[in-house]
Amino acid sequence: MGYKFSFFFFIFFILVNCTNHEIKLNSQRQTPDSLSSFLEIANNDSVPSDKRKIFNDKALAIVSNQSNDAANRENYFKVAGRYYNIKLWDEYRDITSRIIQNSKSAKDTASLAKAYSYMFDYYVKVNQPDSVYQYNYKAEKLYIILGDNENLVQTLLTKAVLQHNYSDFLGCERTAIQMLRLLKKYNNIQMEYEANNLLGIVYGKLQEYDLSKKYYDKAIELANNESVPPNYQYRAVTINNLGSMYSIQKKYGLAKEQFLKGLAEKDLLRDRPDLFAMLNDNLAYTYLKLGNLKGLPDLFEKALKIREGSKLISGIIISKIHLSEYYALQKDSLNAVAMVGEAYRLADENKLTRDLLAVLRQLSDVDPKNARKYSSEYYKISDSLDVAERKTKNKFARIEFETDELAQEKTQLVEQRKTLIYIALGIILIGVFIFVIRVQASKNRELRLIQEQQKANEEIYSLMISQQDKVEETRQAEKKRIAQELHDGVLGKLFGTRMNLGVLNTRKDDEGIVQRVGYIDELKTLEQEIREISHDLNSEKMAVFNNFVLMVSNFIDTQRTVCQADILFNVDPAIEWNAVENTAKINLYRILQEAFQNINKHAKAQHVTVTFQKKDRHIQLEVEDDGVGFVYSKKRNGIGLQNMLSRITTSGGTMEIITRPEDGTKLQFELPLT
Repeated sequence: MGYKFSFFFFIFFILVNCTNHEIKLNSQRQTPDSLSSFLEIANNDSVPSDKRKIFNDKALAIVSNQSNDAANRENYFKVAGRYYNIKLWDEYRDITSRIIQNSKSAKDTASLAKAYSYMFDYYVKVNQPDSVYQYNYKAEKLYIILGDNENLVQTLLTKAVLQHNYSDFLGCERTAIQMLRLLKKYNNIQMEYEANNLLGIVYGKLQEYDLSKKYYDKAIELANNESVPPNYQYRAVTINNLGSMYSIQKKYGLAKEQFLKGLAEKDLLRDRPDLFAMLNDNLAYTYLKLGNLKGLPDLFEKALKIREGSKLISGIIISKIHLSEYYALQKDSLNAVAMVGEAYRLADENKLTRDLLAVLRQLSDVDPKNARKYSSEYYKISDSLDVAERKTKNKFARIEFETDELAQEKTQLVEQRKTLIYIALGIILIGVFIFVIRVQASKNRELRLIQEQQKANEEIYSLMISQQDKVEETRQAEKKRIAQELHDGVLGKLFGTRMNLGVLNTRKDDEGIVQRVGYIDELKTLEQEIREISHDLNSEKMAVFNNFVLMVSNFIDTQRTVCQADILFNVDPAIEWNAVENTAKINLYRILQEAFQNINKHAKAQHVTVTFQKKDRHIQLEVEDDGVGFVYSKKRNGIGLQNMLSRITTSGGTMEIITRPEDGTKLQFELPLT
């Protein structure tokens, strides 16, 4: 049974060598001489541990006062490494925690990954596998980010060993294959060997024996590479594992060949006494199964002696179990029970649960009287071990999930922050773009309105000039007609009547009186003619008045075909339009146009009333609708209202707006009469 443990002794030997911190660290040139001296003394193996601690504490005091830069973090690593070498685990952990915080603060991913690997070493020493897995996985993620394949492969190897030790064989397989994929990108024969050897062990556990042999053969081929240090004894390790696989299959003849081949490796006892003992024990056990008892139990005793000398507790337990089996086969129950009893004591004292299971199985075989008790204890421990393994595997999965989730949340937060920044910038740019467009459009609209207004003013002015010319022409024609009427008609008649009355004044007879009455009637007729001429003159004034009103009336009629509302139009006949300047009339006309433009666009009115009335010495224009109204404070920047105000104030008038939402709008304009 000892052959099953060959890989684990070897792999942890490699891990310890890989994680053993620098023994001879070169101080950086910028480090003060005192710091360099303190670190050198603290790292000197010939100096007692208590003095090494004192000098390392002094170095820590100097490093603690340095600013958090790359050199400072490197000095912290040196201090931590020296605490590790003198086995001050708590101090080592505290310094490593400080490096983690400083690396996070400085956003130094490389130092953070290295600090995680240091913390991993601490939890290996205090035997907390879940924390070992956690920090190793954190380091793995950072090495992926850094693209540091060399350190990444090392973390994957550690992860695979942990997965194997807790029976997560499928997870171990995935991790080892991931190692091999990475190793295609750079050449590392030793790591490639480790991955293939590990896959051989995993497939053996999964009873995929052909695959297991395939990867063992590949591992042996890699172990033969001249770049592999001979003292690592990689060939012997894998040969032993291959022999163990044959033993599991009960192919003891093939197993024996492999164990003998492994023992033939040069300098094996000197380089790897633990492996030399394991091969001897496995070979002896194979002889036992083949029934070849020659050389037994000496071969078992030889392996046991080496293991006791190296204090390899698990190996000692396995050797004693095998010796118990040998004595049981020899019907020596006393020695058989004694040997397995010693193995039980060692396993129980050192809390080696897996070894204890092997011991209990052997006890059940050699001590039938207590077999039930041993079997009960075996199943109890086995069940608790299965539960513990499941919990640990679940912890490993949870650690990966939570670490990935935290990393994903961090990435999501970064992406969300970027997205929000991009959205904010986009909104700002769109807002600026829209603002520029609207400002430009407003300016263009204002310019267009001004141009249209100027054109309309010119048209209205031309129209009013034309009307004035027609009025003047009509007036002159009328004056001429009246002059002709007065000259040819009234004046002639008046002259004749005056002459006749002058003659009649000398006569006092009845006939003269009758004639005077006739001439008086003729004067009445002339009075009527003069009255008619006066009436015609008054009609001319009304024609002048009706020109502006006619323009407004025509506009209102046009609006009745455009506007959805009913329009009521009133004009006070008392208004003296001749007292209103042409510019003021144009402005009133344009104000009315602008008012109806707003009504048509926004008011949604049912009724509109337009009123011109005389109030004291003012003309008042009132436009009222029953539409939706508006909040005047929010419309003060409207160009329409500004134009109205500008026009009425230009003519010396005033404007008032009365409106509320849902309560209609009333516009009042007052213009003084000149």
